[in-house]
Amino acid sequence: MEWWQAVILAIVQGLTEFLPISSSAHLILPSQVLGWPDQGLAFDVAVHVGTLLAVIWYFKTDIRQLIKGFINTTFLGNPSADGRLAWYIGLATIPAGLLGLFLNGSVEEYLRNAAVIATTTVVFGLLLLFADSRSNLKKTLSDMPLSQAIFIGMAQAIALIPGTSRSGITMTAAMLMGYERSAAARFSFLLSIPLILLAGGYKAVELSVSTLPIPWGMILMGIIVSCISAYICIYFFLKLIEQLSMMPFVIYRLALGGFLFLALGFNWIN
Repeated sequence: MEWWQAVILAIVQGLTEFLPISSSAHLILPSQVLGWPDQGLAFDVAVHVGTLLAVIWYFKTDIRQLIKGFINTTFLGNPSADGRLAWYIGLATIPAGLLGLFLNGSVEEYLRNAAVIATTTVVFGLLLLFADSRSNLKKTLSDMPLSQAIFIGMAQAIALIPGTSRSGITMTAAMLMGYERSAAARFSFLLSIPLILLAGGYKAVELSVSTLPIPWGMILMGIIVSCISAYICIYFFLKLIEQLSMMPFVIYRLALGGFLFLALGFNWIN
């Protein structure tokens, strides 16, 4: 992989990890549509680390409050809203974590292709449109019971299918239950932290036993570029989400899905 390709992929990963348009789809498509070489396991680990650093950096104050609340609630017998939310995030991560361990090889073998991506891009784009068009998006995170947090966590597990979008499906699930767009996005981003940590850790373990040479310069670049692009993405997305709604992302998903179906029909891609 050339350096300029690596830079583009790192930017794409940083932007699409937190937008409801699927980062996995956008990292798969360059090899299938443009014939780019696979970026490799080491680079996957790098961009995961970069996006993890970005979301921790952006939500550092929230994370401190969640950790403090978790300690007070769990060990000091002083329950709080932050402690409850910390527990909810941890418990909601379990479905995707377990399913990821169980199905990881199957997903890579059977679902990592343009036909699946085209289908999920359109289907979950339409579901996002339906959720976003509801008129009762008024709930905040203080209204969230454990059952709804688990429901969002179960929806997150569906994002193992390429093209679904982890952030897209979790925000869709939250809005279907009446949460404000900003509350849905905040919970989705906080929920991403343990999952990205688990996914990145799993890939790092695979990398540690690999005999392939590691391009450390490209790895460092991938971390820095994906971190910066992800931070910028989070910042502007949360600033604009109430004014823009989800419609621009729905349009993008439908356009991308339509292009992929057209490309498949003309045998431009496999």
